[in-house]
Amino acid sequence: MELRFTRANGDIDDAIDRIIEQAADVSNADMVRVMLITALKAGQECESRGDIKLMNSSLKEMRFTSKAFGPYRHFRKVTVFGSARTAPNEPIYKMAHELGSVLADAGFMIITGAGPGIMQAANEGAGPDRSFGINIRLPFEQHANPVFENNPRLVTYKYFFNRKVAFLKEAHAVALFPGGFGTLDEAMETLTLIQTGKRDPIPLVLMDVPGGTYWKRWIGFLRHELLEHGYISDPDMQLFRHADSVNEAAGIITRFYRRYQGMRYVNGKLVVRMSEMLAENCVEELARRFAAILVPGGSVCQGVALPEEADEPELAAMPRLLLDFNRKDFGSLRSLIDAINDLPTKTPA
Repeated sequence: MELRFTRANGDIDDAIDRIIEQAADVSNADMVRVMLITALKAGQECESRGDIKLMNSSLKEMRFTSKAFGPYRHFRKVTVFGSARTAPNEPIYKMAHELGSVLADAGFMIITGAGPGIMQAANEGAGPDRSFGINIRLPFEQHANPVFENNPRLVTYKYFFNRKVAFLKEAHAVALFPGGFGTLDEAMETLTLIQTGKRDPIPLVLMDVPGGTYWKRWIGFLRHELLEHGYISDPDMQLFRHADSVNEAAGIITRFYRRYQGMRYVNGKLVVRMSEMLAENCVEELARRFAAILVPGGSVCQGVALPEEADEPELAAMPRLLLDFNRKDFGSLRSLIDAINDLPTKTPA
């Protein structure tokens, strides 16, 4: 029998409905039904046991990720990447430790790969109660650091791709310290997702010690080999910031959420949530400055929560900025968020 995602499967649909009902307390039952049909279709179509094992492990890992992070959705989190080989006596280790501490004091939680080096430094700075560990099974090097001894916020992954999803899905900012292939992979993954709009804009901070050259040389490569050859555009260079002090990095991250609180697309329109309204002349200024990122004939205006946002009642009171965004110029959108955070607020009547 060829299974369909529409309700055209007869007794099988009825059986799935009964399973969901008997399991009880199943939220989003419509989506769970589709997942069950997907699993059955995979069993029908995939002869390779290896393929089925990959699907099974991926689903289980993502389920546990949601379970681990679920109780902490109301906390903003900063993912910290960097070398596992950095020694505790190195200045960059001490900087990562201090950043973890400063961000925790500012109300953030810290996510790392749970390993040694930069990861351990950031976790130590934040403390176990403010730390998440996203570990990976490797035959060498990667063991959970002491911060995660008996810590329920440790998740261990078999697959790098699931681990990457967790790192960036749960993050409200990313801090990148010097590191090896893995760190550079994580840097490019983050940039690619933000540049293509697969991840909402977040602060991406490249951290180095004062006078350090690691990220300066890397940025030089981006400018001379990518930008000058047209592989990226100038606004793409706005997707990240470089910092050589903890206070500067923490300031970049906290400033990003000074007024901007998040975004969502509703019927093709970009809805930006803010903690307070802008003065009307500032909205007109934004429309002029960022006209190039609007669809032809598009506009920018302020408003309130749209009916389609009723599924997020905790955000209903926030004022909105509504844009007809072209959904491609994400570097310029990052600059628009900076502008939103810097412009004057609406003067009370």
